[in-house]
Amino acid sequence: MQAYLSRATLLFCLLLAFSASAADDTKIGYQMPPQILADIIDAPQTPWVALSPNNEWMMFIERPGLPSIEEVAQPELRLAGLRINPRTNGRSRQTSGDGLRFQNMKNGEERQVTGIPVDARLTGFSWSDDGKRVAFVVTLGDRISLWTAELKNAKAQQVTPEDMRLNGVYGRPYSWLDKGKTFVVRAVPADRGPAPSEPLAPTGPVIQENMGKKAPARTLQDLLQNQYDENLYEYYATSQAVRIELKGNTKELGQPGLLRRLSPSPDGQYILMENIQAPYSYSLQENKFPRLIEIYSRDGEMIYEVANLPLQDQVPISFGSVPTGRRSVSWRDDAKAELSWVEALDGGDGGVETAERDRVFTLEAPFKDEPVELMTLGQRYGGIIWGNDDLAFVTSWWWKTRNVKGWLVHPGNRRIKAKLVEDRSWQDRYNDPGTPVMHPGPYGNPVILTANGGRTIFHSGDGASPEGDRPFLDSVDLRSGQTTRLFHSEAPYYERFVELVDVKKLRIVTRRESQTEPPNYYLRDLTKDELKPLTTFPDPAPQLAGISKELITYQREDGVDLTGTLYLPAGYDKERDGPLPVLMWAYPTEFKSKKDAGQVTDSPYRFTRVGWFSPMLYLTLGYAVFDDPTMPIIGEGEVEPNDTFIEQLVMSAQAAIDVVVDRGVGDRDRMAIGGHSYGAFMAANLLAHSDLFRLGLPRSGAYNRTLTPFGFQSEERTVWEAPKIYFAMSPFMHADKIDEPILIVHGDADNNSGTYPMQSERLYGALKGLGATARLVMLPHESHSYRARESIMHLLWETSTWLDRYCMNAGERSLEAQEVSNP
Repeated sequence: MQAYLSRATLLFCLLLAFSASAADDTKIGYQMPPQILADIIDAPQTPWVALSPNNEWMMFIERPGLPSIEEVAQPELRLAGLRINPRTNGRSRQTSGDGLRFQNMKNGEERQVTGIPVDARLTGFSWSDDGKRVAFVVTLGDRISLWTAELKNAKAQQVTPEDMRLNGVYGRPYSWLDKGKTFVVRAVPADRGPAPSEPLAPTGPVIQENMGKKAPARTLQDLLQNQYDENLYEYYATSQAVRIELKGNTKELGQPGLLRRLSPSPDGQYILMENIQAPYSYSLQENKFPRLIEIYSRDGEMIYEVANLPLQDQVPISFGSVPTGRRSVSWRDDAKAELSWVEALDGGDGGVETAERDRVFTLEAPFKDEPVELMTLGQRYGGIIWGNDDLAFVTSWWWKTRNVKGWLVHPGNRRIKAKLVEDRSWQDRYNDPGTPVMHPGPYGNPVILTANGGRTIFHSGDGASPEGDRPFLDSVDLRSGQTTRLFHSEAPYYERFVELVDVKKLRIVTRRESQTEPPNYYLRDLTKDELKPLTTFPDPAPQLAGISKELITYQREDGVDLTGTLYLPAGYDKERDGPLPVLMWAYPTEFKSKKDAGQVTDSPYRFTRVGWFSPMLYLTLGYAVFDDPTMPIIGEGEVEPNDTFIEQLVMSAQAAIDVVVDRGVGDRDRMAIGGHSYGAFMAANLLAHSDLFRLGLPRSGAYNRTLTPFGFQSEERTVWEAPKIYFAMSPFMHADKIDEPILIVHGDADNNSGTYPMQSERLYGALKGLGATARLVMLPHESHSYRARESIMHLLWETSTWLDRYCMNAGERSLEAQEVSNP
């Protein structure tokens, strides 16, 4: 008896020590995860690849490792939906390269680009139309500048003068104006003074007013707050359009303004300029501010006013609603200088019933005639893919039915009736015909590739099927509509079409991978059935070699088909090792059809490539991983999917657990659930409404839907229209039911719509007040996705520690607790 009591006392002390250690690690600095995880994260990254316009050369953009927290923590202004680095006058959060090289696709010759400044961050790459050089943006110190690298000598040189700074607030600050000789750029005005100083005291209250008009808005972040914010926004977003030649000659075009877009016509003779105008809004982001769209000559003369659009604060909130007036203004890619745009015929209100929604117009230079109608749509306009005078595709869509339509039109002969060539649910992946293959047109812009005198086009797509994705390339006869399959990915590979480099010889570039071979590029001759490797990128994570991967299908209780990818650690033997702890990582999706919801959404032959966000990292620590087990939320006909969100979510999770347990590889008592964003929302709901999981790992989620009252995700009803739905779907409202350990992670600078950091703070506050086992980790300076090496390493430490405490050793700890409570 004494010995038993001593053992119970020891166990009790161990539990106290564990609790103390768990409490003590709340005031720590950044931690490192197990070395094997750190090595995977720090591995060299595979370069980005881009083919030249003539398909003779490949450009490789070398990528650095993760940025440091010091870099991520640089000063940042959050204004009108923009995030600005005031030091560089560019965007504060960009993924960049740090080197550049070329490789000849025929003979393999490599040319490393020289002359790039040390420590430069490279972004905004683009080939010239003639394929003789590449332009890119260099950010170095407090300056953004334009550079080019010439293919023949692989030397980089600066294009912008030393006294010119480019303005990168609105993204890539340059465009090619003609075939490799001239650019048009957004520059910081040369005479700009110092930044506005923040007033020591306000000049008055901040007042917003609405005079009886309905002006609903989604939950947005980084909004303007006061007059000082307005001043800062104008200061940093104001640009001067400048034409600049490779030789260095420059010419200012027009006047400085809040230049949001600078788009040359295909022939380079005109420039579309889109300027933001006052008054601004404190409840909308800059993409809804008033704007003036004008056409200028390449010499800076204002030619034509396209549109003067007001603040978009009166757009109905129903899905499918759009602003009135001219929208989607752009150039026709296959013509010298012809504008296209769309105008709503239903007042922009997606909630009204009408036979005609949108009308598409075009207008040729010199823009003195009346606009010409291209076609009228019964649904909302989705875009145009241009080919030539006899070929263009217009798409339309409608949210409530998830329907998408595609129309073949003849821009050069508007009397020919548009032909319907696609009519399906966009969630029906099995019947997706793919998208047209493009190539550089007569003016360098991408247009539809044709063959046989314009009679044949080509389609490429994912090739979704019950066996998984099998990417394809088809030829399509435009007269008969007949389709011929030219290429289809075959097991045991996943091979995706990239480019058709020779139409006559049917030579294509593909990106091929398998479960054991990392993705690499190949030149495939479809006529001779020959395959030539173009790259030999190594396995970036050899630590995962030997893992097993299986795409499995199963059903939930109501008969809906589900899929997921099951991963098992290297060397695992079911008979020898028994069931494993399982980490599930998922993301729910709404559907209007059970048939569409049950379609397979992955390939069993893809290489397992991991990033910091990947649950497959934890295979190295002895966990089984069930990745992306589908969690469809279905509402057919007039029924909305979210009417039974909780019931369907729990049903899907139960089915996912059952299938891995029935296979003998998963331990039902050691299941963990995690997800990011809406996946985090899912994870918290599963903890609140079921006892299926040992713990939850939600990251950057929203947990109180009343804080997003005008809709969220695919829910278009407001909280006042569906209060019971908002309450039922909010984990915060059911925090008293969360009795499993939960690790809540959030970036404290999250800018995603609806996922305020406050969402996680409030959920943690509720759980703490209710006595739950919960931990809140706020990552400094991180947005909706995380970037800094220190943040990511710490995230992995938190996750692996939490998993080990409450999942891997869950059975042992439960036994210990029972023995302590029943000595």
